[in-house]
Amino acid sequence: MNLILGGGIAGISAAYHLQKNGKAYKLCEKNHSWGGLCDNFTISGFLFDYFVHLSFTTNDCVKELFSQSTPFYTHNPLAYNYYKGKWIKHPAQNNLSPLSTDEKIRIIQDFINKPVSNPQNYEEWLLVQFGDYFTNNFPSAYTRKYWTANAKDLGLDWVGERFSLPELSDILRGAFEEQADNFYYAKEMRYPVKGGYKAFLNKMADQIDISVNKEAVLIDTDNKQVEFSDGTKEYYTRLVSSVPLPELVKLIKDCPASILDAGKELTATSGQLVSIGFNRPDIPQYLWAYIYDEDIFPARVYSPSLKSKHNAPEGKSSLQFETYCSKYSPKKCNGDGLTSHIIEKGERMNLFVQKDIDVIDYREVKYANVVFDHKRQKAVSVIHTYLQNLGINYIGRFGEWDYLWSDQSLLSGMDIINYK
Repeated sequence: MNLILGGGIAGISAAYHLQKNGKAYKLCEKNHSWGGLCDNFTISGFLFDYFVHLSFTTNDCVKELFSQSTPFYTHNPLAYNYYKGKWIKHPAQNNLSPLSTDEKIRIIQDFINKPVSNPQNYEEWLLVQFGDYFTNNFPSAYTRKYWTANAKDLGLDWVGERFSLPELSDILRGAFEEQADNFYYAKEMRYPVKGGYKAFLNKMADQIDISVNKEAVLIDTDNKQVEFSDGTKEYYTRLVSSVPLPELVKLIKDCPASILDAGKELTATSGQLVSIGFNRPDIPQYLWAYIYDEDIFPARVYSPSLKSKHNAPEGKSSLQFETYCSKYSPKKCNGDGLTSHIIEKGERMNLFVQKDIDVIDYREVKYANVVFDHKRQKAVSVIHTYLQNLGINYIGRFGEWDYLWSDQSLLSGMDIINYK
Protein backbone atom coordinates (compact mmCIF):
# COMPACT_ATOMS: atom_id res chain seq x y z
CA MET A 1 0.00 0.00 0.00
CA ASN A 2 1.07 3.58 -0.74
CA LEU A 3 0.92 5.57 2.50
CA ILE A 4 0.76 9.31 1.85
CA LEU A 5 1.59 11.80 4.59
CA GLY A 6 0.13 15.26 4.03
CA GLY A 7 -3.24 16.25 2.57
CA GLY A 8 -2.20 19.41 0.74
CA ILE A 9 -2.41 19.77 -3.01
CA ALA A 10 0.55 17.43 -3.65
CA GLY A 11 -0.81 14.69 -1.38
CA ILE A 12 -4.33 15.04 -2.81
CA SER A 13 -2.89 14.76 -6.31
CA ALA A 14 -0.79 11.73 -5.39
CA ALA A 15 -3.79 9.89 -3.94
CA TYR A 16 -6.04 10.81 -6.87
CA HIS A 17 -3.57 9.67 -9.51
CA LEU A 18 -2.66 6.48 -7.65
CA GLN A 19 -6.33 5.57 -7.37
CA LYS A 20 -6.87 6.47 -11.01
CA ASN A 21 -4.11 3.99 -11.88
CA GLY A 22 -5.57 1.24 -9.70
CA LYS A 23 -3.00 1.55 -6.91
CA ALA A 24 -3.92 1.14 -3.23
CA TYR A 25 -3.26 4.13 -1.00
CA LYS A 26 -4.04 5.71 2.34
CA LEU A 27 -3.86 9.51 2.69
CA CYS A 28 -3.27 10.96 6.17
CA GLU A 29 -3.54 14.65 7.05
CA LYS A 30 -2.56 15.89 10.51
CA ASN A 31 -4.99 18.83 10.57
CA HIS A 32 -8.74 18.69 10.98
CA SER A 33 -9.28 19.62 7.33
CA TRP A 34 -7.41 18.89 4.10
CA GLY A 35 -5.86 21.40 1.73
CA GLY A 36 -2.60 22.47 3.37
CA LEU A 37 -1.64 25.95 2.16
CA CYS A 38 -4.62 25.77 -0.24
CA ASP A 39 -7.05 25.52 2.69
CA ASN A 40 -9.14 28.43 3.98
CA PHE A 41 -11.10 29.63 6.98
CA THR A 42 -14.28 31.61 7.55
CA ILE A 43 -15.02 34.27 10.18
CA SER A 44 -18.46 35.90 10.38
CA GLY A 45 -19.23 35.05 6.78
CA PHE A 46 -15.86 36.26 5.40
CA LEU A 47 -13.81 33.55 3.66
CA PHE A 48 -10.02 33.88 3.68
CA ASP A 49 -7.45 31.67 1.97
CA TYR A 50 -4.10 31.03 3.56
CA PHE A 51 -2.12 33.61 1.56
CA VAL A 52 -3.01 35.19 -1.76
CA HIS A 53 -3.55 32.18 -4.14
CA LEU A 54 -4.55 32.79 -7.74
CA SER A 55 -4.03 30.27 -10.53
CA PHE A 56 -2.13 31.24 -13.66
CA THR A 57 -1.08 27.75 -14.69
CA THR A 58 -0.51 27.08 -18.38
CA ASN A 59 -0.38 23.30 -17.89
CA ASP A 60 -3.30 21.73 -19.74
CA CYS A 61 -3.70 18.83 -17.30
CA VAL A 62 -3.90 21.14 -14.28
CA LYS A 63 -6.21 23.58 -16.07
CA GLU A 64 -8.54 20.70 -16.93
CA LEU A 65 -8.62 19.38 -13.36
CA PHE A 66 -9.27 22.87 -12.00
CA SER A 67 -12.00 23.67 -14.54
CA GLN A 68 -13.76 20.35 -13.82
CA SER A 69 -13.71 21.14 -10.11
CA THR A 70 -15.50 24.47 -10.02
CA PRO A 71 -16.72 27.46 -12.01
CA PHE A 72 -14.16 30.24 -11.79
CA TYR A 73 -13.57 33.92 -12.40
CA THR A 74 -10.83 35.17 -14.69
CA HIS A 75 -8.96 38.26 -13.52
CA ASN A 76 -6.54 40.58 -15.25
CA PRO A 77 -3.32 40.17 -13.16
CA LEU A 78 -3.13 43.86 -12.34
CA ALA A 79 -1.14 44.37 -9.16
CA TYR A 80 0.26 47.48 -7.51
CA ASN A 81 3.18 48.48 -5.29
CA TYR A 82 3.06 50.74 -2.26
CA TYR A 83 6.21 52.85 -1.98
CA LYS A 84 6.70 56.00 0.08
CA GLY A 85 3.05 56.97 -0.03
CA LYS A 86 2.61 56.25 -3.75
CA TRP A 87 0.74 53.46 -5.49
CA ILE A 88 2.78 52.26 -8.47
CA LYS A 89 1.55 49.77 -11.02
CA HIS A 90 3.39 46.44 -10.92
CA PRO A 91 6.08 45.70 -12.00
CA ALA A 92 7.56 48.94 -10.70
CA GLN A 93 10.52 48.93 -13.11
CA ASN A 94 8.11 49.33 -16.02
CA ASN A 95 5.91 51.94 -14.32
CA LEU A 96 8.11 54.63 -12.76
CA SER A 97 5.95 57.60 -13.77
CA PRO A 98 4.46 58.30 -10.28
CA LEU A 99 7.96 58.78 -8.80
CA SER A 100 9.63 62.14 -8.36
CA THR A 101 11.91 63.42 -11.10
CA ASP A 102 14.95 63.02 -8.83
CA GLU A 103 14.20 59.35 -8.14
CA LYS A 104 13.55 58.59 -11.80
CA ILE A 105 16.85 60.19 -12.76
CA ARG A 106 18.75 58.13 -10.19
CA ILE A 107 17.06 54.89 -11.27
CA ILE A 108 17.70 55.56 -14.98
CA GLN A 109 21.31 56.65 -14.43
CA ASP A 110 22.03 53.53 -12.39
CA PHE A 111 20.31 51.34 -14.96
CA ILE A 112 22.54 52.76 -17.69
CA ASN A 113 25.66 52.31 -15.53
CA LYS A 114 24.70 48.92 -14.08
CA PRO A 115 27.58 46.47 -13.65
CA VAL A 116 28.38 43.74 -16.14
CA SER A 117 29.44 40.62 -14.26
CA ASN A 118 28.70 37.00 -13.55
CA PRO A 119 26.47 37.26 -10.46
CA GLN A 120 27.06 34.80 -7.64
CA ASN A 121 24.09 35.71 -5.45
CA TYR A 122 20.69 37.35 -5.73
CA GLU A 123 21.90 40.82 -4.80
CA GLU A 124 24.56 40.75 -7.51
CA TRP A 125 21.94 39.49 -9.99
CA LEU A 126 19.62 42.38 -9.12
CA LEU A 127 22.43 44.91 -9.54
CA VAL A 128 23.26 43.48 -12.97
CA GLN A 129 19.61 43.76 -14.01
CA PHE A 130 18.57 47.09 -12.49
CA GLY A 131 21.49 49.01 -11.06
CA ASP A 132 22.01 50.25 -7.52
CA TYR A 133 19.18 52.67 -6.63
CA PHE A 134 16.23 50.62 -7.87
CA THR A 135 17.71 47.43 -6.41
CA ASN A 136 18.17 48.94 -2.95
CA ASN A 137 14.77 50.61 -2.75
CA PHE A 138 12.60 47.99 -4.39
CA PRO A 139 13.60 44.29 -4.71
CA SER A 140 16.24 44.30 -1.96
CA ALA A 141 13.85 45.96 0.47
CA TYR A 142 11.09 43.53 -0.50
CA THR A 143 13.49 40.58 -0.13
CA ARG A 144 14.09 41.47 3.51
CA LYS A 145 10.33 41.55 4.09
CA TYR A 146 9.17 38.54 2.04
CA TRP A 147 12.19 36.22 2.15
CA THR A 148 13.30 37.56 5.58
CA ALA A 149 16.92 37.62 4.41
CA ASN A 150 19.31 39.97 2.66
CA ALA A 151 19.51 39.53 -1.09
CA LYS A 152 23.23 38.71 -0.91
CA ASP A 153 22.38 35.72 1.30
CA LEU A 154 20.14 34.13 -1.35
CA GLY A 155 21.17 32.01 -4.31
CA LEU A 156 19.84 32.22 -7.86
CA ASP A 157 18.17 28.83 -8.26
CA TRP A 158 14.64 30.16 -7.79
CA VAL A 159 14.48 33.35 -9.89
CA GLY A 160 13.38 31.77 -13.19
CA GLU A 161 10.91 33.94 -15.10
CA ARG A 162 9.54 35.77 -12.08
CA PHE A 163 10.86 39.18 -13.12
CA SER A 164 10.15 41.64 -15.89
CA LEU A 165 13.55 42.60 -17.31
CA PRO A 166 12.85 45.71 -19.40
CA GLU A 167 15.06 47.39 -21.97
CA LEU A 168 16.13 50.98 -21.36
CA SER A 169 13.46 52.17 -23.80
CA ASP A 170 10.77 50.41 -21.71
CA ILE A 171 12.00 52.01 -18.50
CA LEU A 172 12.10 55.46 -20.13
CA ARG A 173 8.61 55.05 -21.58
CA GLY A 174 7.25 53.98 -18.19
CA ALA A 175 8.97 56.91 -16.52
CA PHE A 176 7.48 59.49 -18.87
CA GLU A 177 3.90 58.23 -19.10
CA GLU A 178 1.49 55.80 -17.53
CA GLN A 179 1.60 52.42 -19.27
CA ALA A 180 -1.55 50.75 -20.50
CA ASP A 181 0.18 47.41 -21.01
CA ASN A 182 0.55 44.92 -18.20
CA PHE A 183 4.11 43.56 -17.94
CA TYR A 184 3.32 40.92 -15.33
CA TYR A 185 4.64 37.43 -16.18
CA ALA A 186 1.14 35.88 -16.19
CA LYS A 187 -1.58 36.82 -18.64
CA GLU A 188 -4.59 35.97 -16.50
CA MET A 189 -5.48 34.85 -12.98
CA ARG A 190 -8.21 32.31 -12.22
CA TYR A 191 -10.10 31.87 -8.96
CA PRO A 192 -13.14 29.75 -7.97
CA VAL A 193 -16.54 31.44 -7.81
CA LYS A 194 -17.26 29.81 -4.44
CA GLY A 195 -15.34 27.84 -1.84
CA GLY A 196 -12.01 29.63 -1.98
CA TYR A 197 -8.91 28.47 -3.85
CA LYS A 198 -9.37 25.02 -2.31
CA ALA A 199 -12.38 24.47 -4.59
CA PHE A 200 -9.95 23.95 -7.47
CA LEU A 201 -9.06 20.63 -5.81
CA ASN A 202 -12.65 19.36 -5.56
CA LYS A 203 -12.43 17.08 -8.62
CA MET A 204 -9.59 15.16 -7.00
CA ALA A 205 -10.70 15.36 -3.37
CA ASP A 206 -14.24 14.16 -4.11
CA GLN A 207 -12.92 10.90 -5.57
CA ILE A 208 -10.50 9.87 -2.82
CA ASP A 209 -10.56 9.04 0.89
CA ILE A 210 -8.77 11.48 3.20
CA SER A 211 -8.08 10.66 6.85
CA VAL A 212 -7.82 13.89 8.83
CA ASN A 213 -6.50 14.39 12.37
CA LYS A 214 -3.85 11.76 11.55
CA GLU A 215 -0.49 13.15 12.59
CA ALA A 216 2.53 10.91 12.09
CA VAL A 217 4.80 10.73 15.15
CA LEU A 218 7.23 7.94 14.22
CA ILE A 219 8.41 6.33 10.98
CA ASP A 220 9.95 2.87 11.40
CA THR A 221 11.63 2.23 8.05
CA ASP A 222 12.91 -1.22 9.04
CA ASN A 223 9.39 -2.50 9.58
CA LYS A 224 7.80 -0.10 7.08
CA GLN A 225 5.39 1.21 9.66
CA VAL A 226 4.16 4.68 10.66
CA GLU A 227 2.77 5.47 14.10
CA PHE A 228 0.23 8.25 14.56
CA SER A 229 -0.64 10.53 17.47
CA ASP A 230 -3.98 8.77 17.94
CA GLY A 231 -2.12 5.53 18.76
CA THR A 232 -2.82 3.81 15.46
CA LYS A 233 -0.20 2.29 13.16
CA GLU A 234 -0.12 1.82 9.40
CA TYR A 235 2.12 -0.46 7.37
CA TYR A 236 3.23 0.56 3.90
CA THR A 237 4.95 -0.83 0.86
CA ARG A 238 5.83 2.70 -0.23
CA LEU A 239 5.86 5.90 1.80
CA VAL A 240 5.07 9.21 0.09
CA SER A 241 5.59 12.41 2.05
CA SER A 242 4.85 16.11 1.61
CA VAL A 243 5.87 16.74 5.23
CA PRO A 244 8.47 19.55 5.47
CA LEU A 245 11.92 17.95 5.31
CA PRO A 246 13.14 19.27 8.71
CA GLU A 247 10.05 17.73 10.33
CA LEU A 248 10.16 14.51 8.32
CA VAL A 249 13.71 13.53 9.29
CA LYS A 250 12.87 14.01 12.98
CA LEU A 251 10.11 11.40 12.61
CA ILE A 252 12.40 8.70 11.24
CA LYS A 253 13.50 6.16 13.83
CA ASP A 254 17.28 6.14 14.36
CA CYS A 255 17.80 8.94 11.84
CA PRO A 256 21.56 9.71 11.68
CA ALA A 257 22.77 12.91 13.34
CA SER A 258 24.22 14.13 10.03
CA ILE A 259 20.75 14.03 8.45
CA LEU A 260 19.13 15.77 11.41
CA ASP A 261 21.84 18.43 11.19
CA ALA A 262 21.10 18.89 7.47
CA GLY A 263 17.46 19.44 8.38
CA LYS A 264 18.51 22.19 10.77
CA GLU A 265 20.34 23.91 7.89
CA LEU A 266 17.09 24.35 5.96
CA THR A 267 15.17 27.58 6.43
CA ALA A 268 11.54 28.39 5.68
CA THR A 269 9.52 31.49 6.32
CA SER A 270 6.54 31.48 8.65
CA GLY A 271 3.53 33.61 7.81
CA GLN A 272 1.55 35.92 10.07
CA LEU A 273 -1.88 36.56 8.56
CA VAL A 274 -4.07 39.48 9.57
CA SER A 275 -7.44 39.11 7.85
CA ILE A 276 -9.91 41.98 7.98
CA GLY A 277 -13.57 42.08 6.99
CA PHE A 278 -15.08 45.50 6.34
CA ASN A 279 -18.62 46.81 6.69
CA ARG A 280 -18.38 48.49 3.28
CA PRO A 281 -18.16 46.96 -0.21
CA ASP A 282 -15.64 49.42 -1.65
CA ILE A 283 -12.56 49.18 0.57
CA PRO A 284 -10.20 47.16 -1.70
CA GLN A 285 -8.87 49.01 -4.73
CA TYR A 286 -6.40 46.40 -5.98
CA LEU A 287 -6.50 42.62 -6.32
CA TRP A 288 -3.12 42.47 -4.57
CA ALA A 289 -0.19 44.74 -3.80
CA TYR A 290 3.43 44.59 -2.67
CA ILE A 291 4.56 46.87 0.16
CA TYR A 292 8.16 48.12 0.03
CA ASP A 293 8.27 50.45 3.04
CA GLU A 294 10.14 48.56 5.74
CA ASP A 295 8.46 50.41 8.60
CA ILE A 296 5.23 48.71 7.44
CA PHE A 297 5.67 45.08 8.49
CA PRO A 298 3.47 43.21 5.95
CA ALA A 299 5.10 42.37 2.63
CA ARG A 300 1.84 41.92 0.72
CA VAL A 301 -1.85 42.64 0.93
CA TYR A 302 -4.62 41.18 -1.20
CA SER A 303 -8.40 41.27 -1.39
CA PRO A 304 -10.39 38.03 -1.02
CA SER A 305 -13.60 39.89 -1.89
CA LEU A 306 -12.16 41.07 -5.22
CA LYS A 307 -11.04 37.52 -6.02
CA SER A 308 -14.67 36.47 -5.55
CA LYS A 309 -17.68 38.43 -4.34
CA HIS A 310 -18.74 35.25 -2.50
CA ASN A 311 -15.77 35.59 -0.14
CA ALA A 312 -17.56 38.34 1.77
CA PRO A 313 -21.17 38.92 2.86
CA GLU A 314 -23.22 41.11 0.54
CA GLY A 315 -22.36 44.78 0.91
CA LYS A 316 -19.00 44.02 2.58
CA SER A 317 -15.38 43.50 1.51
CA SER A 318 -12.08 42.18 2.82
CA LEU A 319 -8.28 42.38 2.86
CA GLN A 320 -5.60 40.03 4.12
CA PHE A 321 -2.10 41.19 5.09
CA GLU A 322 0.88 38.84 4.94
CA THR A 323 3.87 39.33 7.25
CA TYR A 324 6.82 36.93 7.27
CA CYS A 325 9.45 35.84 9.78
CA SER A 326 12.16 33.20 10.08
CA LYS A 327 15.31 32.42 12.04
CA TYR A 328 16.94 35.16 9.97
CA SER A 329 14.29 37.73 10.87
CA PRO A 330 12.23 37.00 14.02
CA LYS A 331 8.73 38.36 14.57
CA LYS A 332 8.63 42.09 15.18
CA CYS A 333 5.33 41.65 16.98
CA ASN A 334 2.35 39.30 16.93
CA GLY A 335 -1.28 38.96 17.88
CA ASP A 336 -2.86 42.22 18.98
CA GLY A 337 0.44 44.02 18.46
CA LEU A 338 0.54 43.18 14.76
CA THR A 339 -3.17 43.85 14.21
CA SER A 340 -2.80 47.28 15.85
CA HIS A 341 0.24 48.00 13.68
CA ILE A 342 -1.67 47.04 10.52
CA ILE A 343 -4.68 49.16 11.45
CA GLU A 344 -2.39 52.15 12.00
CA LYS A 345 -0.46 51.61 8.77
CA GLY A 346 -3.59 50.75 6.79
CA GLU A 347 -5.00 54.14 7.68
CA ARG A 348 -1.71 55.79 6.72
CA MET A 349 -1.85 54.02 3.36
CA ASN A 350 -5.40 55.34 2.88
CA LEU A 351 -6.75 51.81 2.61
CA PHE A 352 -9.40 52.12 5.33
CA VAL A 353 -10.23 53.74 8.65
CA GLN A 354 -10.87 51.85 11.86
CA LYS A 355 -14.63 52.41 11.83
CA ASP A 356 -14.79 50.45 8.54
CA ILE A 357 -13.65 47.24 10.28
CA ASP A 358 -16.30 44.59 10.86
CA VAL A 359 -14.08 41.64 11.93
CA ILE A 360 -10.36 41.06 12.31
CA ASP A 361 -8.45 37.78 12.69
CA TYR A 362 -4.84 36.90 13.46
CA ARG A 363 -3.24 33.52 12.86
CA GLU A 364 0.13 32.02 12.04
CA VAL A 365 1.32 29.45 9.50
CA LYS A 366 4.58 27.72 10.45
CA TYR A 367 5.67 26.85 6.91
CA ALA A 368 4.98 29.49 4.27
CA ASN A 369 7.85 29.37 1.79
CA VAL A 370 11.29 27.89 1.24
CA VAL A 371 14.21 30.29 1.75
CA PHE A 372 16.80 29.87 -0.99
CA ASP A 373 19.87 30.63 1.06
CA HIS A 374 23.33 29.31 0.23
CA LYS A 375 22.95 26.31 2.56
CA ARG A 376 19.83 25.00 0.86
CA GLN A 377 21.15 22.99 -2.08
CA LYS A 378 23.69 20.93 -0.14
CA ALA A 379 21.32 20.19 2.74
CA VAL A 380 18.48 19.21 0.41
CA SER A 381 20.77 16.92 -1.58
CA VAL A 382 21.94 15.17 1.59
CA ILE A 383 18.38 14.61 2.86
CA HIS A 384 16.93 13.58 -0.50
CA THR A 385 19.70 11.03 -1.02
CA TYR A 386 19.01 9.60 2.43
CA LEU A 387 15.26 9.38 1.75
CA GLN A 388 15.83 7.75 -1.63
CA ASN A 389 18.00 5.10 0.01
CA LEU A 390 15.14 4.41 2.44
CA GLY A 391 12.62 4.21 -0.40
CA ILE A 392 10.72 7.29 0.81
CA ASN A 393 9.25 9.47 -1.95
CA TYR A 394 9.01 13.22 -1.33
CA ILE A 395 6.55 15.55 -3.05
CA GLY A 396 5.26 19.11 -2.90
CA ARG A 397 6.83 22.42 -1.94
CA PHE A 398 8.24 21.27 1.37
CA GLY A 399 8.95 17.68 0.36
CA GLU A 400 10.98 18.77 -2.64
CA TRP A 401 12.00 21.88 -0.67
CA ASP A 402 11.59 24.08 -3.74
CA TYR A 403 9.69 27.17 -4.88
CA LEU A 404 6.69 25.28 -6.25
CA TRP A 405 3.49 27.07 -7.16
CA SER A 406 0.24 25.19 -6.64
CA ASP A 407 0.16 23.73 -10.15
CA GLN A 408 3.75 22.53 -9.80
CA SER A 409 2.89 20.94 -6.45
CA LEU A 410 -0.05 19.15 -8.08
CA LEU A 411 2.25 17.82 -10.80
CA SER A 412 4.76 16.79 -8.15
CA GLY A 413 2.09 14.58 -6.58
CA MET A 414 0.95 13.34 -9.97
CA ASP A 415 4.47 12.18 -10.81
CA ILE A 416 4.30 9.64 -7.98
CA ILE A 417 2.76 7.16 -10.43
CA ASN A 418 6.08 7.18 -12.32
CA TYR A 419 8.28 6.62 -9.26
CA LYS A 420 9.77 3.20 -8.57
